[in-house]
Amino acid sequence: MRFSFDLIEPDSRQSPTPSPSSSTPKSELQWFPLQNHPLFSSATATTTATAAERMPPNLMAWDETSRLYFWDLNKKCLHRISIRLGEPDPASILAAFPSKVLQAERPTTFEVNKISINRNGSALFLSGLEGLRVIYLYGRSSTEENTILCRTVSIGPEIYFDRNNFIRILQISWHPHSDTHLGILSSDSVFRLFDLSADIGQPEQEYYLQPVESGSSCNAAAICPVDFSFGGNHLWDRFSVFILFSDGSSYIICPVVPFGSTYNWESVLEMYNDAHTFGLKSANSKAVYNSNTAISWLEATFPELVLHSGDGGKLYAVKAQPFVLLDASVSLQGPLRKVSNGATQDSEFDKGVCEGRAVSFLYNLAGKDSILVTAWSGGQLQLDALADEIQPVWKMGSAPRLRVDSSDQILGVAMICESAPNDRSALKLDHTVWLGHPPPLLRLAIVDLALPNKNSSLIAMINDPLVPERIFCVHMGGIDLIVLHFLPFTNQTSGKEEAMRTPSVLSVLSTCPDDSSSPSPLHGFLALSDSFGNSWITGLTSSNDCIVLQMETWNVLLTDVIDKVTEEAVGPDDELKETDVPTIISKELLSGPKSVLLPPSAPNLRSVTADSIEGRSMLHQYFKLFHENYVEYAHKVYFELQHHAPQLKKVIDNQHSRLREMQQKLSEVERKKEKIEDRVDRAVERHSSLEERLQNLRKLPGSHKKPLSKAERDFKLELDKFSGLELDALHYSIEAVSARLNRHVRSPQAKETQKAGGRRGNSINNRRIEDDNISQLKSSLAKLSLLNSENSKKVKLVESALKSRDITD
Repeated sequence: MRFSFDLIEPDSRQSPTPSPSSSTPKSELQWFPLQNHPLFSSATATTTATAAERMPPNLMAWDETSRLYFWDLNKKCLHRISIRLGEPDPASILAAFPSKVLQAERPTTFEVNKISINRNGSALFLSGLEGLRVIYLYGRSSTEENTILCRTVSIGPEIYFDRNNFIRILQISWHPHSDTHLGILSSDSVFRLFDLSADIGQPEQEYYLQPVESGSSCNAAAICPVDFSFGGNHLWDRFSVFILFSDGSSYIICPVVPFGSTYNWESVLEMYNDAHTFGLKSANSKAVYNSNTAISWLEATFPELVLHSGDGGKLYAVKAQPFVLLDASVSLQGPLRKVSNGATQDSEFDKGVCEGRAVSFLYNLAGKDSILVTAWSGGQLQLDALADEIQPVWKMGSAPRLRVDSSDQILGVAMICESAPNDRSALKLDHTVWLGHPPPLLRLAIVDLALPNKNSSLIAMINDPLVPERIFCVHMGGIDLIVLHFLPFTNQTSGKEEAMRTPSVLSVLSTCPDDSSSPSPLHGFLALSDSFGNSWITGLTSSNDCIVLQMETWNVLLTDVIDKVTEEAVGPDDELKETDVPTIISKELLSGPKSVLLPPSAPNLRSVTADSIEGRSMLHQYFKLFHENYVEYAHKVYFELQHHAPQLKKVIDNQHSRLREMQQKLSEVERKKEKIEDRVDRAVERHSSLEERLQNLRKLPGSHKKPLSKAERDFKLELDKFSGLELDALHYSIEAVSARLNRHVRSPQAKETQKAGGRRGNSINNRRIEDDNISQLKSSLAKLSLLNSENSKKVKLVESALKSRDITD
């Protein structure tokens, strides 16, 4: 249901003339191409460098129908633009002017760098480094023309953006199966779900991520999350959340279901039947136990599975009820291992292939394949496919904390998600159903985007709304398109036996046209589509210019068809021949008339005169043969020559046009010849000067040092990784622990505990609660101190190595 309390705007599929019911008079409403809209050329957008470094900005949103939203950084307001896709021609988009201005009731005090609209188009969140608000897109009219005042609310004000308790938001996204739930991943390694229809200050669900076992030491990058993505509409993927950490490892939390979210009845019933078929009937007792737990969870979350077991065909959608297992917490499945030809691979396999740290993550459902795309700061994309289905996994004995109302209805839940130790011997593609193992990954490809600046490259990825095999990558250098040509399980299901093909990388838009110009990031990007199969992409530059490009949906499939036809037509040992010259006169006419074979005659007929009956009969037969061959051939030649002149004129005109083009190209080459010669001369002079400088540098003392050995190079690589990644991750963990400590000290529960310390009846319970909290803080501080001591040892080792190197030099 879409809330729309403001005045009606013209429909997006009518003629360019607005309807009389429009809020703007017919004489004032104008339609422009979207890229020429006055709104995008009236101001210049500016964002701070800090915001651009940590999070790629996106100031545009689309409600998937006929309304486009744009956040104005200068006026700090939201513009709503009515658009018409594919009008007047399929390559263009029309936009109405003037646009509606949605003004927040409370002024926005922070800089917005990302906006996103929910599923039904009733609310939109405004996110920045110093604030997070949700603006409801319905409201009351203002005294100003074309302005609507909208209600705004702050999400989690006591958790995020507090001066004494600053926790950064790493990623925020609307849940795909709910209109009121927001998923937030923060720097304190906690994933939270907020319900806007209930309590916006307290999260509905909290998942404290603990990827490392208690008491074990590891790299600091392995405990710092950077991004997350909700799963797609496939079995248990729809109940899954994928978490990416800065070292490139990915984890899964399943099941995660917002309270009150809606799901397709057939999809839920498919999971229920799958658990009965492959779980309860398994010969493994562990698989039976896990499937039994999943079945009980499904029956409690969706009571319709039990109430409507017989007449379930009348249901279309079901709503998830608040439920959680009282004696178990959801397990953190992972890290997901790579599998290739039956052998498992660790993340060490990718060492040296992907540079930098992991920065963003994308889940893409293409057919029967679940594709996971990981972007690295060095400009590489790591594409993997889930080699097995996801199943829910709980850790028994770890009870969650619940928040209930007076009628014992669950309002909120918090739990610690710990990762179970991986049994690598069990990582096989057969006989792993319902055994609790995380699904392995099948490596598809590693794509290098060749970005201009690989040190601080942030990549945002968006799925194509029409073609699931296409992925858009937005980075500092522009927009690239990744096309997947090989989907293992989709091809296997459809009966295609194709060899693995590497994805195609196509440059769609470049924001640095030459090497001398510095790259300028986009401030907005959208992928639009309509019901006719047309697709467009729109971008917003840093100078507030709008870009509209039509994306062809048939050319990708056409390329595959041409490749297949070429492979079938040309054998493995054959070569492609050049295209033949078009035939002007048929070869049949050029070969001349056919030779006539005279009928056999008796010897006595040679003395027959022409006036006799026999002579006339023979002459008539010869004349008939002559007419059938030579006269008909003459008619064919005459007819062909009649049509030869215009065809020959067409060929001559084509040759003349090609000749003119070649002459123009030759003239351009001649004009550029002098410039090329000057550039070559300057390059030769530069080369000679560099050689002279190199010779002078070789004469300097200390220039003949020995090169670093392999062990020294490996040690230097480890030092660089430690300085660039481990220290930042360590600072993040220190901030997270400090934030939790400040929250505990300033929480009202702690103050009430201090005030009620003199009461004898409640002193024991309060002391227990305080002791539990203090023990948790002590354990966290102990882990942090252990990690800090290891890092200090590494620093001392580095200092000693540097001192020894200086002494030897």
